[in-house]
Amino acid sequence: MLVDLQSLFVEQTDHIQRHRRGPLRPQQLVCVRRRQSRRLAGHRFRAVDTLLLAGATVLVAGLVIDGPVLAARLADALPVLAGMWTLWRLLRWMGLYRLGRSERLLSHLGRVGISAAISAGVALVLNVALPAERTTVTALVGGFAGCAAALMAAHAVWYRRVVSWRTQGLLTPNLVVLGATAHAEGLIASAIERRDINILGIFDDRYERSPLALLGVPVLGNTEEMLRHRVMPYVDIVVVAIDPAATARAREVMTQVSVLPNRLTLVFDGPGVTRRAAAIEQLVDAPLASLDAASDADRRTYAKRIQDLVIGIAALVVTAPFLALIALAVRIDSPGPVFFRQRRHGFNNEEIVVWKFRTMRHDAADARSNRQVTANDDRVTRVGRILRTTSLDEVPQLLNVIAGEMSLVGPRPHAIGMKTGDVESDRLVAEYAHRHRIKPGMTGWAAVHGSRGPMHAPEDVVQRVALDLEYIERQSFWLDLQIMLKSIPGMLGDRDAVR
Repeated sequence: MLVDLQSLFVEQTDHIQRHRRGPLRPQQLVCVRRRQSRRLAGHRFRAVDTLLLAGATVLVAGLVIDGPVLAARLADALPVLAGMWTLWRLLRWMGLYRLGRSERLLSHLGRVGISAAISAGVALVLNVALPAERTTVTALVGGFAGCAAALMAAHAVWYRRVVSWRTQGLLTPNLVVLGATAHAEGLIASAIERRDINILGIFDDRYERSPLALLGVPVLGNTEEMLRHRVMPYVDIVVVAIDPAATARAREVMTQVSVLPNRLTLVFDGPGVTRRAAAIEQLVDAPLASLDAASDADRRTYAKRIQDLVIGIAALVVTAPFLALIALAVRIDSPGPVFFRQRRHGFNNEEIVVWKFRTMRHDAADARSNRQVTANDDRVTRVGRILRTTSLDEVPQLLNVIAGEMSLVGPRPHAIGMKTGDVESDRLVAEYAHRHRIKPGMTGWAAVHGSRGPMHAPEDVVQRVALDLEYIERQSFWLDLQIMLKSIPGMLGDRDAVR
């Protein structure tokens, strides 16, 4: 009997859990940061293809040119160079790094083959037209055929990798719907029929009058609760499904949710279902990020990640001996662990664990920053005071950078629940969460403009957020380089900063 009761309890618990999750919520939630990393994979694929084509250029040139390749005349090498450059461009022009949901492997490989054939044709035409030593057609065609085979093999791997990501849900968009309306119900009905979109829940500004669920998708709370709900770091898009005809309500709701770092979009029914179907198709296709100029933000994100990895790994290798000495000094100076780990807000309000050298007495650790550091703070150790003055306590965050949770340059991550006075800092500025639209950084625009360390007054929070948002708008490689160079003097000692 006891076993039967336990089985019944487990079944009831599973039923309640399934109802709470709804029919369109995946078994495992993946944060937006990891999902964005997969979307940017198209840039990585193209980088590998570029290396492959560079190697193929040397090999094919070696087949068709008599003597050393580096000593060949430009006219002799031009057919191969022009053909490979054409192939490199065609792979992008034909959208072969998008790998959309509806794309089939044979169609994809066919376009790779067509690109290679056109490029070989360009090489053959130039081989005949240029006043240079003629290359045998067999060698030239054979070289491009081998290159095409290598590219097809690589793209088959890319394709299978993307299919695997889709199976794991890493490229399936996670949505929440704002508004328990007929528009929302239509969206959910289409999503249930298609089964290629995740709707994690519904929020409604009229929560008291809203149903508990729409077609099984649970209503999780009102608009105010959505701003702080634990599901939001996993949400790619907030779909506002309020009738645009209700202009006053729509304007009020949009004002409330505009403070979120998540992407916002409107959806509503047009005549019939055509318009909604088109909107859903655009949401669920979720291809890899485009390499076109229109996707400049994706290119900058990818370039920033490469910058973080190259500089971050090099910095960690160079500083490793000094970090070992600092760790020993921290351990000898006061009892307790070498590192201090603190939960902070990262990209899209994701909670991350940030690493630092411990600078305070272990028994006085303040993981939530309820009491911010002041001048001559009695909690700071002797070694900790030196580390804070030189910002060397922040160097272990290179581990967060390499892991992809942080960037070298960006808004400094704040502790979750950090207070300015008696009020949580994120409640003092409406646009506070906008600073989480990119990854937090080890240093940033605000830091090099004097806004570092604790914020004891609301004006400090306003200034910090304004500088962070200015950086987000202006971010570029050259600005990041400028900020990193300006941050170096602070590592020699900053007497003015209270940290």
